[in-house]
Amino acid sequence: MRQNIKEAIVTPQPVFIVATYDENGNANAMNAAWAGQVGPKQIGLALSPHNTTDNLKKQKAFTISFATKEHAAACDYVGIVSLNKVPDKMAKAGFTTVKSEHVNAPVIEQLPVAIECNVVSITEEYNETRIVGEIVNMSVDESVLTDGKVDLDKLHPIMFDCSALCYREIGANIGGAWNIGKSLMG
Repeated sequence: MRQNIKEAIVTPQPVFIVATYDENGNANAMNAAWAGQVGPKQIGLALSPHNTTDNLKKQKAFTISFATKEHAAACDYVGIVSLNKVPDKMAKAGFTTVKSEHVNAPVIEQLPVAIECNVVSITEEYNETRIVGEIVNMSVDESVLTDGKVDLDKLHPIMFDCSALCYREIGANIGGAWNIGKSLMG
């Protein structure tokens, strides 16, 4: 028997770490669950008011890094601690940054994948800021590549389960996309 639930969820969700610079060139990062890829060249974010939201509006650039199992505590930490209260939160998380070669935003060195984006639109609605970024580049540490592609078995990205309010590991490969269904073809 089915039940009606008031709040709809899409789970699991990627755990994205959004990194920006403030007006003084200081790096900041936050954990963003309400985000995702919107086609092959865009990332969408839905953010409540944060320093990162202000930075996005001013700098018009950001990076997105995948949170990993190895850095789960640090990735959670940057989402629960405000730069307003902990000015050295990046250092306390154990994160160091370098400037992206493609956009005016920091790349977190400890997280192996960074998608570098320029802001193409900002919309304010439903008490949140919706940002669409154009993907300019993706930089990847060689340690998580296999045959020139990101290998999830090496990356160990984590997902947010918004139903259970926890982080989960991504599981095993169960079959090829656009292939596993061929077994049902006549």
